[in-house]
Amino acid sequence: MTSDGPLRTLRRSGRIVIVGASLAGLRAAETLRAEGFGGSLTVIGDEPCEPYDRPPLTKQVLLGRVAADATALPRRREVDACWRTGVAATGLDPATGRVLLADGGQVEYDRLLIATGVHGRPWPHETEASLDGVCTVRTRDDAARLRRRLEAGPRRVLVIGAGFTGSEIASACRERGLEVTVAERGPAPLVGALGGVVGGVAAELQRSFGVDLRCGITVTSLEGDDVGRLRRAHLSDGTVLDVDVAVVALGAVRNTGWLEGSGVAAGPRGVACDAGCRAFDVHGIVTDEVFAAGDVARSPHPLFGYQFLSLEHWGNAVAGADVAAHNMISAGPDRRPHLWMPAFWSAQFGVSIKSVGVPPMGDELVISQGSLAERRFVAVYGHRGRVIAAVGFDQAKWMPFYRRLIESAAPFPPDFPTVDGRPERLHPIPADFPDPSLPSHGPTVTLTGHSPQDRRLSFTPARA
Repeated sequence: MTSDGPLRTLRRSGRIVIVGASLAGLRAAETLRAEGFGGSLTVIGDEPCEPYDRPPLTKQVLLGRVAADATALPRRREVDACWRTGVAATGLDPATGRVLLADGGQVEYDRLLIATGVHGRPWPHETEASLDGVCTVRTRDDAARLRRRLEAGPRRVLVIGAGFTGSEIASACRERGLEVTVAERGPAPLVGALGGVVGGVAAELQRSFGVDLRCGITVTSLEGDDVGRLRRAHLSDGTVLDVDVAVVALGAVRNTGWLEGSGVAAGPRGVACDAGCRAFDVHGIVTDEVFAAGDVARSPHPLFGYQFLSLEHWGNAVAGADVAAHNMISAGPDRRPHLWMPAFWSAQFGVSIKSVGVPPMGDELVISQGSLAERRFVAVYGHRGRVIAAVGFDQAKWMPFYRRLIESAAPFPPDFPTVDGRPERLHPIPADFPDPSLPSHGPTVTLTGHSPQDRRLSFTPARA
């Protein structure tokens, strides 16, 4: 559908299907109707409930301030759509334009938006994962179950992984007065997302609030009693802990399994798409029929070396959904690129952590405001002589300023003195990120573009 006539037909009476009834799916549906799409709109979701907000699950819900079923997303407008909730998509046939469902049904489409997001990485040992007391937190039902367990007053909670999710859960446990041990295989909390320098501050913060933080440690096994209740955890240093609850926070897995064999370029890193949210097929070709948005999508960004970015960020899901929905029903010259600035926030242990840009791309950093010792600062990350990211601990008001530096490719180190007049602190130091080829907990940005060091292909010039 490339000419104006078929496009007008699509806008008036076409069929659009959105797979993923969460934040990106809802916002895309709203944008489609707001921009005049009058055809058939179907939203498919595997959970049996309306779209809801996930960030409160590890914060307000676990603390008992908000009920899990009170986290429904506000509607920007009424959406005339067929909501197929409680049924998962199990396959895709682009040749015939059909989504296959777990209940045996099929839904036909002219345009498809993939917005299936991610799910929590499960504990790898199935028998141990089934023990009563082993939890993950991704859905609102997960959060409700964990909240009930925390309210029951367990002797000790074990959090496996000190990324953002694990750290927020540990914070909620300590705020409830519970004993909590955090096992992190990396050298510090948040190290995959923010690097070792800032991760060191996060470690001090956790320990100051009474967390039994153990870094460089893995959980080798979970042990239950005769009736299947979790009782002990075995650690890689030989320690055995008595625990009643273990929360698995080992990062996220993108929901792309249902696309296997479809011809869409999808895998563990997500659905590859162009800057207009159009999905690539396995041959590297994009069409106008299949789009992707939200946590499951990865697309190139010119501000970050055209790396393909997978962003597990609330704002990215909203912005990507708006762009995808607009482009699905617009002619080529009217389409827009999805060039949202990566940004995220976290609240833990009384500190507001906010970031802009892509910290894992940073080779070095400087502390441009505040101090690490006070746990109130801004760290600016540099890559190839330009500002690439900034992270603030209790410095949220400054993030728009650093966003402008990133957007303007400002030089690194920044060419301004610190706010408190100590320019010597602008000498760069290594950001201390772990080896990206090794697994780490909780990075919010995944870089999946070409690496100049990755020489897997060789090219032989054609002979004359």
